[in-house]
Amino acid sequence: MATQAQSNGGGSPVTKIKAKPRVELNRVLVTGGAGFVGSHLCTFLVDRGDHVICLDSFFTGSKENVAHLLNKPNFELIRHDVVEPILLEVDQIYHLACPASPVHYKYNPIKTLKTSFIGTLNMLGLAKRTRARFLLTSTSEVYGDPLQHPQTEEYWGNVNPIGERSCYDEGKRAAECLTFDYQREHNLDVRVVRIFNTYGPRMALDDGRVVSNFVAQALTGQPITIYGDGKQTRSFQFVSDLIAGMYAVMNGSETGPFNVGNPTEFTMLELAHVVQEVVNPNAAIIYKENTADDPSRRKPDITKIKTRLGWEPKVALREGLALMVDDFAKRLHVTKPPGASQ
Repeated sequence: MATQAQSNGGGSPVTKIKAKPRVELNRVLVTGGAGFVGSHLCTFLVDRGDHVICLDSFFTGSKENVAHLLNKPNFELIRHDVVEPILLEVDQIYHLACPASPVHYKYNPIKTLKTSFIGTLNMLGLAKRTRARFLLTSTSEVYGDPLQHPQTEEYWGNVNPIGERSCYDEGKRAAECLTFDYQREHNLDVRVVRIFNTYGPRMALDDGRVVSNFVAQALTGQPITIYGDGKQTRSFQFVSDLIAGMYAVMNGSETGPFNVGNPTEFTMLELAHVVQEVVNPNAAIIYKENTADDPSRRKPDITKIKTRLGWEPKVALREGLALMVDDFAKRLHVTKPPGASQ
């Protein structure tokens, strides 16, 4: 699937995805559509001609993320919390609504759980009534601190059910359970993706996740802060790769779950060095005590989605970081340091 860098109309650099041509266009609901990932998905679907209904409570999303779409005739924005039911007529539902950053879900864990469980229940009910195809965005966090490496979709996980992160981890596990129960009991047409660490333009500046933290710190001249010894690993995919993967799963013939992530693994110290190289060669690195229940290793096995749907990530980490630096620098009101990638 060919890609090329371009502006999104709101000034953020993105990678344009060329969707495989399809005859039919759909009326598509995107919950959490004003969030980081949701806004990129809305842009992609609007560009391909679908009528997109963006639903967001703005708990973590932002109207600025979809401002460039507001004058499009095939785009609607509705402020609504999925914890409350809503009546709409749709053909497809991409259900993204849920706080995904530890900063947000630790701040309001009960709301996070309610969004994952009640919100998913409401959206599945809507899909049942309209006979819409339903895609749940689950997470690699369902694997917890995994004892299997890399993680396959068959692995059941190693989650602390009462820890600080459990509102998100267990909430998404419950959402998966609901989705498959609706498939079994109501013959609902469902899809499930498990998203691994994703980065790119429009990430919230206070997101709290490692890539946004490192980039913001390097741009503003602060030390890059590593929690723990820096040996814990993650695998980072650029947002356009994720959107292409979600689209492939939604329009494929299999339920999943499918891991959607980049299997190239980095330690936190290696990531810090790449951020230094791309963003600010003069940024210092400091270490602080690690947070609770931080997984030691995280890497997706993408054999299933690669062999069955032909999807794999295209954007390398250095390339993707360079694409998000301009967006972060603009919103932070800073100038890129000398030596930063152009």
